[in-house]
Amino acid sequence: MDLHQSAKVLKDNIEKALIGKSDAVELVLVALLCRGHALIEDVPGVGKTTLVKALARSIQCSFSRIQFTTDLLPSDIIGISIYNQKDQRFEFKKGPIFSNIILADEINRASPKTQSSLLEVMGERQITVDGMTYNVSEPFMVLATQNPIEYEGTFPLPEAQLDRFTVRINMGYPQPVHEKAILQSYKNDNIVDHLEPVLHGNDVIQMQEAVSQVYVDDSLYNYIVNIANRTRNSKDIYLGASPRASLVLLKASQALAFIRGREYVLPDDIKNVAVPVLAHRIIVRPEYRLQNKTAEDAVRDVLANLNVPAVRNYA
Repeated sequence: MDLHQSAKVLKDNIEKALIGKSDAVELVLVALLCRGHALIEDVPGVGKTTLVKALARSIQCSFSRIQFTTDLLPSDIIGISIYNQKDQRFEFKKGPIFSNIILADEINRASPKTQSSLLEVMGERQITVDGMTYNVSEPFMVLATQNPIEYEGTFPLPEAQLDRFTVRINMGYPQPVHEKAILQSYKNDNIVDHLEPVLHGNDVIQMQEAVSQVYVDDSLYNYIVNIANRTRNSKDIYLGASPRASLVLLKASQALAFIRGREYVLPDDIKNVAVPVLAHRIIVRPEYRLQNKTAEDAVRDVLANLNVPAVRNYA
C-alpha cells in the first residue's frame, strides 16, 4: 500500500470512533508523523481519551495508559530499581512509559515533579535511571490530555513541558448534526472497543521517514522565519517563538502536506498548523489578555499581517 494511502486509511479508521472531529484527528497524525507529541486540552467529555484510544487501536503496537493524579510518583511512570537477593544486584523494572503510544490522562492533575519525569523521554526518547540510560522503542508518542487550568485540582504545565508537545489541540463541542450521529453510533456499544489495527508500527516509521523528504520551497523557509520573528517583535507578545518552535512548524507543515497526499508544502499547510504549533509556546502580555484575547489570537494576528509567499516551483 502506498504511504500516502496508509495515512488516509489510518485517518479514516480513527474517524470511525471520533465523529465530526476531522481537524483534531489530522493534527494528532501530524504530531505522530513528525515524531512528536500531542497535548489535547478541553473540558471533560468531548472525546479527548477516545481520540487517543482510537489512534492506539488503529496501529499494531504497544499502548499504555497512565492516569495522572496528585499522588502519582515519577517511579510509577518510569519504573524502579529493585534489589534481587538471589543475584545480589539491582534490577530495573520498566514502567508504563516503555510503550509505543502513551496516554498521559489528565496530566495537569499530577505534581510538577511528576510532570517533569516526562521531559527527558519526550525530548530525547531515552530515560536515565540510577546512572543507566534506557532507550524507548519506535514509534514513540506521548498523547496527554488535560482539563482547563481553571478546574480545581490542576497544576499548570511549565513552559519547558509545554515545549515538548508538537501541537496543542482543542477539541470543542461537536456540531448538533455530529452529536446526533454520536448518539446513534454509540447507543448500543463503544465503537473504539471494536476498532482493528490497520497499520503496523513499522508502517508508521516508514511514513515518518517519508515526511522528512517532503519538499519545502526556499520562500517557505523565509515565511516560517518571518512568522517566528514577528512573534518576537510583537507588542502583544511577551515571549515569542523559539528557533525550536520554527523547526517544529516546518516539520508539522511537511507532515500535514504528506497526510493530504502531497510531496510538497504549500503556504496553507504552514498557516493551518501555525496556531496549534505556536500558541502554547508563546506568552502574551497581560494587557492583551485584558482584551479577552488569547495566544491563539496573537498567532492569528501575526499570520494576518504577513505577506503569503507565492510558491511556483516544486521539486
